[in-house]
Amino acid sequence: MNNKADEKVIHTFLELLNTQKFVQEDLDYSVLDKHRPFLQTLATIGKSGISVFDIFKKEHVFYSPNFGQLLGFDLKLIEEKGQVFMDEKIHPDDFIQLMEMGVSILKLYLKFSIDEKTNYKLINEYRILNSNNDYIRVIEQHQILELDKYGNVWLSMSVIDISPNQKIEDGFKSQLFDFRTGRLIPFKDEKKRDKNISKTLSKREIQILKMVKDGLLSKEISDNLDISLHTVNTHRQRVLEKLGANNSMEAVVFASKLGLL
Repeated sequence: MNNKADEKVIHTFLELLNTQKFVQEDLDYSVLDKHRPFLQTLATIGKSGISVFDIFKKEHVFYSPNFGQLLGFDLKLIEEKGQVFMDEKIHPDDFIQLMEMGVSILKLYLKFSIDEKTNYKLINEYRILNSNNDYIRVIEQHQILELDKYGNVWLSMSVIDISPNQKIEDGFKSQLFDFRTGRLIPFKDEKKRDKNISKTLSKREIQILKMVKDGLLSKEISDNLDISLHTVNTHRQRVLEKLGANNSMEAVVFASKLGLL
């Protein structure tokens, strides 16, 4: 842990997880048993480390048999110590960025419809210590495995591989993959742009972007703010240009990452 700011990010992340209200008796864990053979086969064929995180229990409920081999650790040790063991191996700079990204993504997912929640895959690349105490780069892909009957994000699958890019000086990278369009939405953009966005977006543009995030159409925004449809669309276009986004979804992702929403 680096400082109080880091602790605040982690606290915010956990608070967001707890905003989902689960009904324990409605969680059917037999679905996990149905997934196990496929997950084990996927790990064997792809030589990937696969795990499943239970957001209700706040713990991993599945590790592929080869999970520890990826970094040279004993799987039993990982299972005994839990997520803390792996978290402590992540480069401290990358760890806090992973948590910040988790906050941004959770904020988005909590606003998504049930259908939208299963349309995306988060891809992170970061540095982590192996059993020789050397940093290596890994790529970890996250996607939702199961929602509960109320649409809460319940079981999340992680697939981790050694990255082909082993430039240890490279920092954290992240992008969101949209299954529907095949588009990759990068989170790690030019730092200069990140620093200046909050200064260039007007209060009205941020207000409209928040309404877009909440699912309102341009006509609804026009009615709510008592401004013309043309004005709304002009603001939306300027937001895309300032954020360097190709569409409203990307704009919401970038703005959330910057803490504007």
